[in-house]
Amino acid sequence: MFGLFKKDPVKKLEKQYLQLMEEAMRIQRGGDIKAYAAKVAEAEEVQKQIDELRGDS
Repeated sequence: MFGLFKKDPVKKLEKQYLQLMEEAMRIQRGGDIKAYAAKVAEAEEVQKQIDELRGDS
C-alpha cells in the first residue's frame, strides 16, 4: 500500500535514454561523428541500467 506512490525508476531511465538518443540524432545530423558516438555510448550505459533493473541479461 505504501509503494503506491513510489516512482518507477525504469520509466525515469527510459525517458533519459530517449532524450539521449534524440540528442545523438541531432548531433549526427550536424556532422559531429565523435560527439555522436559519445552520446550513443552514454545512452547504451543507461540501457544497461534499464536491463539490470528489469532483470534482463
